[in-house]
Amino acid sequence: MVYVEILIVAVLVVFNGLLAMSELAVVSARSGRLKAMKERGVAGASTALELNSDPGRFLSTVQVGITLVGIIAGAYSGASLGVRLSTLLAAYGLDPALADPLGLTAVVAAITYVSLVIGELVPKQLALRNPEAIACRVARPMRWLSVIARPFVWLLNGSGQLVIGLLGGTRVDSSVVTDEEIHSLIAEAESAGVIESGERDLIAGVMRLGDQPVRALMTPLREVDMVHVDDDLEMLRQKLSASIHSRLVVQGRGADEFIGVIRAKDIADTLMSHRKLDILKLTGQIPAILDSMPAVEAIELFRDSAIHLAFVQTEQGRMLGIVTPTDLLEAIAGTFTEEEGVEPRALQRDDGTWLFSGNLKVDALPQLIRVSLPEKRSYETLAGLILESLKHWPPLGEVVVVDGWRFEVVDLDGRRIDKVVAAQLPTLHRPGNRSAVA
Repeated sequence: MVYVEILIVAVLVVFNGLLAMSELAVVSARSGRLKAMKERGVAGASTALELNSDPGRFLSTVQVGITLVGIIAGAYSGASLGVRLSTLLAAYGLDPALADPLGLTAVVAAITYVSLVIGELVPKQLALRNPEAIACRVARPMRWLSVIARPFVWLLNGSGQLVIGLLGGTRVDSSVVTDEEIHSLIAEAESAGVIESGERDLIAGVMRLGDQPVRALMTPLREVDMVHVDDDLEMLRQKLSASIHSRLVVQGRGADEFIGVIRAKDIADTLMSHRKLDILKLTGQIPAILDSMPAVEAIELFRDSAIHLAFVQTEQGRMLGIVTPTDLLEAIAGTFTEEEGVEPRALQRDDGTWLFSGNLKVDALPQLIRVSLPEKRSYETLAGLILESLKHWPPLGEVVVVDGWRFEVVDLDGRRIDKVVAAQLPTLHRPGNRSAVA
């Protein structure tokens, strides 16, 4: 008879372990993986996805089962096995006044130990190793259990939601995935060797691209090589000789009139063949897009267009610059090596300091130096960062300190910040606040 009683307690402990493993597996399972398993036709994936999408009801079901198992195991072990052990100790000559509490305590301690190991720790460790696979296996039995315990589940789930409401809490959609969670998953995948460091950088670049408008990636109008519609042959020869680009913007007779682009090759071919040059005839039309257009939409525009260049303008029609697929690709993969004859926008010098161009995209800064920037900001370039910190136009030599880095304005082009030298401050001399002006 004693063996039957021990077997009953063992079955209850194992059942408690199955409930604990099911609870952690379903809650820890990632909905994206469950969806992929469902598409592959894995048995139980659809049911596991349903349970995962409504954790409140599922957790109430599991809690009902675990509570009942604990009550039954505790009462049964105390009333049956505890009494048997107390009788056995008394038969061996132990004082009955000590045999009763000692027997009950020993049985409770033994069952508690076994319940913790077999009923909690081991099952939960197994669930964490492969939560999606285990969730698929236990999903259907857990749904049957939820049907059986539906009245209790309804009462517990409703009571829990009522208490949460009284505390001022709101229901959170568990299907919403934040940027922080995605970055965390990418970091875990890199540390586990699933993806390479370069792949992580590309994924991070794609996420940055999705948050940026076109104006943050464009080439400003002042840096665009242009020809005028009324330029004579000598002026055209000089501009072609000075430019390193294959296409040049054609400016109309008005200061704010931009007609399109012309290929340097077409101009050169016309000049070498001694034909009459008609700039308007050789000019190709290009689209104009708003500066607030998301960068990902610009990718779609270039994909559907044979001309991979677009004007960027404000809502009032003022031209700000141009954008190309290369600009978008650099936002993902980082700045490419500059063309020969063009000064690089970022150059590390022998003493460890950096020489930056003022128009360096500020999103590229954390990739070059260890500096953190606010996610929400109103500027897109290093010059914008300095102006935002200073709140005024800087004279030559003015310094801004941001997150342990000293940025000094070393060259001005009129009222434009042209060159900036960045140097990391020694740890002992870093300011306590994130940004300061020297």
